[in-house]
Amino acid sequence: MWIRRIAETRTLAMSTTLVVLVLVMPASAGSKARIVRLSDVQGTVQIERAPGDGFDRAFMNLPVIEGTKIKTGKDGRAEIEFEDGSALRLAPGSEISFANLSLGDEGQKLNAVDLVSGTVYANLHLKNAYDKKTGDQFQLNFARESLTVEQSAHFRAELNGSSRATIAVFKGKVSATGPSGQFDLADKHSATLSFTAGDPAAKDTFKIAKNYEAEPTDAWDHQQSDYHDQYATTTSSASLASPYAYGMSDLNYYGNFMQVPGYGNVWQPYFIGAGWSPFMDGAWSSYPGMGYMWVSGYPWGWMPYNYGNWAFAPGFGWVWQPGNWNSWNAYPTVVNAPAKTLIPTAPITGHQTVMVGRGPAFEPANGAPERLTINPGSAGFGVPRGSVNHLDRFAKKMNQTAHPVTVSTIQPARTLGPATSGFSGSSPMGERSAAPAMSAHPVPAAAGARPH
Repeated sequence: MWIRRIAETRTLAMSTTLVVLVLVMPASAGSKARIVRLSDVQGTVQIERAPGDGFDRAFMNLPVIEGTKIKTGKDGRAEIEFEDGSALRLAPGSEISFANLSLGDEGQKLNAVDLVSGTVYANLHLKNAYDKKTGDQFQLNFARESLTVEQSAHFRAELNGSSRATIAVFKGKVSATGPSGQFDLADKHSATLSFTAGDPAAKDTFKIAKNYEAEPTDAWDHQQSDYHDQYATTTSSASLASPYAYGMSDLNYYGNFMQVPGYGNVWQPYFIGAGWSPFMDGAWSSYPGMGYMWVSGYPWGWMPYNYGNWAFAPGFGWVWQPGNWNSWNAYPTVVNAPAKTLIPTAPITGHQTVMVGRGPAFEPANGAPERLTINPGSAGFGVPRGSVNHLDRFAKKMNQTAHPVTVSTIQPARTLGPATSGFSGSSPMGERSAAPAMSAHPVPAAAGARPH
């Protein structure tokens, strides 16, 4: 069982000024280790958090560290988002391993990823990429070859067994180095590499074309890129002053920034309802050598739980105060909580995932139904990102009526035929409800884990 059923979970009663003890991870200032985000999980996806830890079911908002492996099933897709908003996307039937996630001596981000099998898309926004001393670096290794990126680029790499690989560049430029030689691949170009099996001394060969063949998963990759491009930056979030971009598009899609007297520029999710608390749904996930980390079940739940703090503002409810950018927190911090607020606390021992409330978020391989019901108090749980146009308008309608809203959805780009994996909570009529009563897995919440 990947989830441990527990009879009770310790809780901590918060005073109005008490701050939850914060575990500052090695990704903080002064450390060269980094933590990035598993930002989207659709269908069957597995993760090995650290070498030798074994594969387990993956879910959205899990931290990704050096040594992490991620693989997708035949109906699975996944996205990993880096601090600068760059993204890697795995098509169905793919596996990657993070060989290097660190900081250089000048603070530049050093990334090395091994493509073990299948197809990976990279949409990179590298800082100072042309400066080899201070610029960010990205390297993709496969078979006996390596791709390096020295500028922002968007490309696809596909490993076809042990004998062939194809690279297609949608935007920018990449360089390849290996037994096949060294070559640059420009915008709208592709290359086919052939490997000589069984002879390590034999030279691989490559052939460059001035175009590329489209793949079924290209449309899905571009759809995801368009989502980030549309929501990554808005006027309301421009004053956030964050050095990080990962999770920003989700904040802008699922909620809004506002000025609250005494609290400053804060963010709040849509569809929260009067009794909502940011600690209702999620999971505790264990990482070797690091202990348990809180993983939010909400699709926007990355930045608000790892930076800044949550505060209860009278007349407004729970809001997130951005800040504390120099450290990455494994536990969310809380200030000014109502006297009887209960905050789930991490298990003292153990290595299994422990669920709280509805637990972590899982998205079906076949995307959202054509119509989706969003209920008060859902806070976006069960709403696939980008699946509803003008989500803010429906949130305003719910605020006025306090009633559920039923919306039409945007269907995701298909990568395969109709998926066979289901989604707990789907109705036989193809309508799904994003309601507080819906559970991603029918496992009872731990006693006392849900705040009042």
